[in-house]
Amino acid sequence: MAKTTKPADVRAKTTDQLVTSLLDLRKEQFNLRFQRATGQTEGVGRVREVRRDIARVKTIMGEHKRSAQKS
Repeated sequence: MAKTTKPADVRAKTTDQLVTSLLDLRKEQFNLRFQRATGQTEGVGRVREVRRDIARVKTIMGEHKRSAQKS
């Protein structure tokens, strides 16, 4: 997920795809944090976007989990 994703795009993914996306975003977040600490940050807004994408994915995962429990 290179750019900010829309909730509709995230909802269309399966649970496995969401887990993979979350792992990728966490890795990117770590790398951005590391770049910030060493002064190599290019896009300062990207840190915020990644944080929000992580929250978005986790929210949709919770929705999937709750809907699976109701069924």
